[in-house]
Amino acid sequence: MSLIDMLSQIGTTILATVRDVLPIAAILFGFQFAIIRKPIPNLGKVLAGFVWVLIGLSLFLIGLEWALFPLGKLMAQQLTDPVFISGLTEAGSEAQAAIELHWQDYAWVYVFAFLIGFSTTIAEPSLIAVAIKANEVSGGAIGIWGLRIAVAFGVAIGISLGCYRIVVGDPIHWYILVGYVVVVIQTVFAPKLIVPLAYDSGGVTTSTVTVPLVAALGLGLAETVPGRSPLIDGFGLIAFASLFPIMSVMAYAQLSEFIAKRAKTQS
Repeated sequence: MSLIDMLSQIGTTILATVRDVLPIAAILFGFQFAIIRKPIPNLGKVLAGFVWVLIGLSLFLIGLEWALFPLGKLMAQQLTDPVFISGLTEAGSEAQAAIELHWQDYAWVYVFAFLIGFSTTIAEPSLIAVAIKANEVSGGAIGIWGLRIAVAFGVAIGISLGCYRIVVGDPIHWYILVGYVVVVIQTVFAPKLIVPLAYDSGGVTTSTVTVPLVAALGLGLAETVPGRSPLIDGFGLIAFASLFPIMSVMAYAQLSEFIAKRAKTQS
């Protein structure tokens, strides 16, 4: 990529970010001045914050476009290549390797899916924002890192299970139905403080960092596993990434409550 192309792409990304953020700013300022009819405290800081948001989002999107997206797609293609999985090195043996592969031969794919799901969720800006606000509202009862790690484990387990589903070819609705049955049961027994937050945690994982890498992994896996359709089998990992954090956050709250009650009983 030449310097002119790089500058052109940077300018295009910045303009697109401004175009996306302006409606949000217009609604906020419009309601403040036209409906509430009160001046904004520290207007200079607020405007400076909007500028930093624009710069940060633009740089973030450029980094995703130039680094994470291509790297995630490349890793997915390489890890799901039947020749790599089987350990064969001859190009002509790809078909032979594909026929002899079984679900347990994709162990490195499951490990990669777990790690990429955990790491992308930990870095998810929307999850960080929700965790900070939950910590503030709860008066410190909900830990920032505790919530982030619980959500990250849920996403990691969900994506790994989703990759297994693609490999074996099971219908996706079996997993989703069972998952929501577990969620409903957990909702009855989980602490009421955590239930709404757990449901929101499933939504914040489907954001800027997680979705592109997870989608690239699913499509790469479906393209290389024999008998799988990228359209039918390649998508659906995001559903796992949204469902399993709900279970993991409620399980984290239930475990914390159990440990606290046990410690209180022993004391």
